[in-house]
Amino acid sequence: MDDVDLNLLRALDALLIEGGVTGAARRLGLSRSAVSRTLARLRSVTGDPLLVRAGRGLVATPYAAELRERVPALSREVLAVLRPATNNLDIASLERTFTIRANEGFVAGLSVALVAAITKAAPRIRLRFAPKAEKDARPLREGQIDLEIGVLGVFAPEVRTRSLFRDSFVGLARIGHPLFSGADITPESYAACDHVVTSRKGEFTGPVDDALAELRLQRTASVMVPGFPDAMQIARHSDLVALVPRSCLGNNLENGQTATAGLQSFDLPVRTPEIVVSAMWHPRMDADAAHRWFRDTVVSVCRTANPRR
Repeated sequence: MDDVDLNLLRALDALLIEGGVTGAARRLGLSRSAVSRTLARLRSVTGDPLLVRAGRGLVATPYAAELRERVPALSREVLAVLRPATNNLDIASLERTFTIRANEGFVAGLSVALVAAITKAAPRIRLRFAPKAEKDARPLREGQIDLEIGVLGVFAPEVRTRSLFRDSFVGLARIGHPLFSGADITPESYAACDHVVTSRKGEFTGPVDDALAELRLQRTASVMVPGFPDAMQIARHSDLVALVPRSCLGNNLENGQTATAGLQSFDLPVRTPEIVVSAMWHPRMDADAAHRWFRDTVVSVCRTANPRR
């Protein structure tokens, strides 16, 4: 397709309204010769004379008369499309579905607060939480999901990111577990336990194993599950010790007791890397006012629940 100069549409609109070059030039703020050259271009691209001389004036051809009914609306539509997007957004009446892809820990720990914040401000919005089977940028690129929540990794270079909160791993075991019988939990006593690990990649080892290896210690992972809530459930009903992000415990920690009944949390006796949880979205949604409000709301809820940033 040949390049189309949209300025021709505006000039055509003026010519058809004024019915001549002089009036169109005045309307457009251009010289008469410039508009004459534009009329010649319009005749070339349309294959029609458009305006022909009749005595001392010009009259529209049948094709131009037909265009006179269509061009004003087309011109207004083009101008509306090419103007900067407006941010006049009525959140209270917004009807839209937003999809978040996040792991079970995020859904379990923050979905209630997020749903409350969204419902209060925008009761007609629907939220969809999508499972996070793997880190794949295609759903973001194709608009299948609006926001990805998780740890940054090897991801699409164009994806926008915003830090939500910082997290860290803690240990979990059932109340009354032998691990709590001593004064302190040591690397040795921790490594001596059987463990349930969480992994979507099918790996039994992780950062805590690297930290133990530096002390020449090794733990035994007897069970692997795909999600942190699964690990917590198993730890509650067995002697297996779980490893979860602190955010999975909720925000009502008291004397090491988690908000989840039957479990007790403890600080790991080895140092593991801090977890930075971020929101990710595709740049095509940057200027979308509704999406910007949505991601700002997610950020606010996450940072309120997890003030460490």
